[in-house]
Amino acid sequence: MELKKLEYKLTVCKVANITDVDTSKDFYFIGKTDEEISLVCKTEDTPQNTTERDDGWRGFRIQGLLDFSLIGILSKISAILAENSIGIFAISTFNTDYILVKAENFEKALKVLSDAGYDIA
Repeated sequence: MELKKLEYKLTVCKVANITDVDTSKDFYFIGKTDEEISLVCKTEDTPQNTTERDDGWRGFRIQGLLDFSLIGILSKISAILAENSIGIFAISTFNTDYILVKAENFEKALKVLSDAGYDIA
């Protein structure tokens, strides 16, 4: 299985109003519930009006389209990282999964996943 590095720094934050998010940008995730509006975006695209913000994330995506019948892909990756004391922030889209780790753990995460047989691009 191939993992594709994202070449930019990411921020995880909360916004008070969804209209604060610039949806013309090429990379962002919005999660809206009855309790919050969460946003993951490139750090340079973070809105001014965040209510909470956590910078310093890096990420990679699982390459290819993941069929819904596939089981355990994210859990296997997260288990490998957990065994190496690397916390994650996971995001799923219709096509695939994205795994974010703190920047100081990024290279270590890629190494342990590579050692476990994942191809890193």
